[in-house]
Amino acid sequence: MNELPSNAAGSGRVLIYTDGACTGNPGPGGYAALIVRDGETQEISGGFARTTNNRMEILAAISGLETLERPSKVTVYSDSQYVVNAISKGWAKRWQANNWMRNPKEAAVNPDLWTRLLALCAKHEVEFSWVRGHAGHPENERCDFLSTRAARGQGLPVDSGYR
Repeated sequence: MNELPSNAAGSGRVLIYTDGACTGNPGPGGYAALIVRDGETQEISGGFARTTNNRMEILAAISGLETLERPSKVTVYSDSQYVVNAISKGWAKRWQANNWMRNPKEAAVNPDLWTRLLALCAKHEVEFSWVRGHAGHPENERCDFLSTRAARGQGLPVDSGYR
C-alpha cells in the first residue's frame, strides 16, 4: 500500500509512520516514529553510535508502539520490507518458535528487538503496511529527516543489542 492517510481523526485507529537510518551500515544510526492519534501528532526519535539500518527500522516500530498506554488498533507504515514482511508473513513468529533460527543452520538476526516487537503486536491489534521510501509521502519524509538527524547526533549511546 502506498497511499498514506494523513489523519486518523474519528477512525479510532492509531497511525504510526516509521523510518530507520544508518550513516554506514553498520555505523551511527537513528530511528523515528510519527504517531497520529485522536487528531494529535507526536514525533519521537533517537540514535546509536554503532548499529545497523535493520535494527533502526525495527526499533522505529517498537518506539512508536511503546508510546501507546492501552491496547489499540494500529497501522504501522514502514518503508522496510524486512520489517513489514517479518510481521505480516509470520517470519518473526516462526523464528521465535524455532528458538531464533531462520532455518536449521542460520540464526535469526536481532532477536532482542523482534522479541519486543512481537510482544507489542500481541498487546495491540497491529497491521503493518509497506510504503515506498523517498517517494514524497510527507509522513515518511518527516521520519526520514528525523532518523537521519538522530544518526548524526553527538554523544550517541551504544546499541547494546548490536554485536
